[in-house]
Amino acid sequence: MTRKVTIRDLAEAAGVSVTTVSQILNGKGERFSLDTRHRVHQLQEEMGYVPDFNARNLIMKSAQTIGVLVPNLGNPFFSMFIKGVQAASRERHFIPLIFGANHDQELESYYLQELIKRAVDGLIIASASITGEAIDNILKKNGIPYLLIDQNGGPSLDRIRIDDTRGGQLAAQHLLALGHRRIAVVMPEQPTQNLTVRLAGFRQALQAAGVTLTAANVVQSPMTKLGGYQAAAAVIDQHPTAVFAINDETALGLIRGLHERGLRVPADLSVLGYDDIDLDEYVVPKLSSVHQPVVTMGEQATELLINRIHNRRQSGQTVDLPVDLRQRESTGPVNQQK
Repeated sequence: MTRKVTIRDLAEAAGVSVTTVSQILNGKGERFSLDTRHRVHQLQEEMGYVPDFNARNLIMKSAQTIGVLVPNLGNPFFSMFIKGVQAASRERHFIPLIFGANHDQELESYYLQELIKRAVDGLIIASASITGEAIDNILKKNGIPYLLIDQNGGPSLDRIRIDDTRGGQLAAQHLLALGHRRIAVVMPEQPTQNLTVRLAGFRQALQAAGVTLTAANVVQSPMTKLGGYQAAAAVIDQHPTAVFAINDETALGLIRGLHERGLRVPADLSVLGYDDIDLDEYVVPKLSSVHQPVVTMGEQATELLINRIHNRRQSGQTVDLPVDLRQRESTGPVNQQK
């Protein structure tokens, strides 16, 4: 079996020292001639030399890695978020290690411990189940920079803020403008802080128009396609003309459940989602949704974390991202319903 090419092999082929090769490959070879640098890089490519990761960590005192923990890798929202994380990580020469905890707090804690053992430089945590105790006992005690997603006002020093109040208001205003007054909402039993804010904005806009959203109008179901599908019967029992699903996955599952029960969207019932995932354009009917810039959120979260890794003492960083409404085919005027 062919052995791995070493830095010593590369140095001998280039006719320079191992130290020279190391400095050139680590971007610290300015004091060497352009010809020497070119020769080292050319031979690296020809010989297929890949630097030893552990040895590089010892030299650079950094793994150049960030851990990313999300609740569900199968959720298109988090797929888009990770796309942004990957783009920004590559631009800043970091490698993201991505894990899905499947909404399992024990599994989440295990991944956090393992990521710290592997000396990641920082963590992005987009999980509802992370506890203050875990942050204090695992992250802060180990001096790991971190950034929490979907927990506005949480313990992160750095923050990505989405205007969920405005998002909820836009959702309500859209349905009200279409003439809807009997409205139901589908959301999880234990919502994260951002979902609570989103619902509050929705309720505020309804109240401003003289429409009351009671507790009975809120159908509780897991925030998944299956959760939306299973909520269909309870939604129909409300006899609404429109439904606001707290995220797009819920909305897509709900539409399927309504279809199987003989209801047409939007002819019999309008359905509005939230997130504006890619899939919204490819379902029938195309899903109306409140858009939040998910890929940008992933990019900005990564930028803030890497900035913090490089400068632990800088003041808190905050990025505000806008929302807007994307009307498609799943919402329509109430006077067209039969």
